[in-house]
Amino acid sequence: MDTTLDTPAKTFIEVTEVWVPDGDRLKLAEGNYGGLEEFAAASRRESFAMGEGLPGKAWAEKRPVVLKGFDGSYFKRTEAATAAGLTSAVAIPVFDGKTLKAVLVVLCGDDDERTGAIEVWHEQDGLLMLDDGYYGAAKHFEWVSQHTHFPRGQGLPGGVWSSETPILMRDLGSGYRFIRADSAAKAGLTTGLGLPIPVPGGKTFVLTLLSAKGTPIARRFEIWDARSARNGAANEARLIDGICAREGALWDPDNAGNERVVKAWQGAIGRVLGTGVPLVEGGKPGLANGYDSMVALPIHLDGELSHVVAWYL
Repeated sequence: MDTTLDTPAKTFIEVTEVWVPDGDRLKLAEGNYGGLEEFAAASRRESFAMGEGLPGKAWAEKRPVVLKGFDGSYFKRTEAATAAGLTSAVAIPVFDGKTLKAVLVVLCGDDDERTGAIEVWHEQDGLLMLDDGYYGAAKHFEWVSQHTHFPRGQGLPGGVWSSETPILMRDLGSGYRFIRADSAAKAGLTTGLGLPIPVPGGKTFVLTLLSAKGTPIARRFEIWDARSARNGAANEARLIDGICAREGALWDPDNAGNERVVKAWQGAIGRVLGTGVPLVEGGKPGLANGYDSMVALPIHLDGELSHVVAWYL
């Protein structure tokens, strides 16, 4: 076991929140704020109409939104965020068809050490272009990404676009499938998770989370397949891919058909299956393999909950 996992490390994402519709406003369902209690208190007092603040903008524009600076912006909690050292945020709407289920918001700090990437790609003229992203200290990788585009099926974003499924990539710095491998290696990026973000109107958006060892987005990633074509009529999901800093590979291709299965309402992943809403947990015992926090994000596609992706720290 890698004992370095049990020493506190800076993480790339500091705060994760789930905002859910309540009438004509978004209200906070749950959040993991680490020790940022004052920002947590400010968030609990807040709500957002459509178009208001960062969650409301993702709702109104029906797309993921990256905000790389709060001062002078539409962000409503700027004073509390500045006091907490938070400098940027990404809002990810979760739609089931035309219905908004929730908005997942992640907030990051900024310093010379924090390296990683949260990217939003959109389709334009038959190619995926970088809509926007937050990269922390990985400035050269950010520049490379801004000048890279992906045909369908190429690289991590193009693979997600082609398959309409989440994809997990290991060893980004040496992987021939990862188009930006050279600059990823220089930035220390090791693991990539790409997922489709279905939105009303048929526009194509892909979200990528790229994690570095020193300031990880997560130390464990899981992809669960909940499609009825895979599971029949049962409301359940199978663990089809995953990687864990403590356990290594979480899926054995030789055991296809015997994957770990969860049923609706069974544990954290089962709760997401049952509600169709993202889940954020922090500081609770009983998470996988002794991790302190987790995020589980559902993907609704073609009238059903198709996948759940989860990441743990």
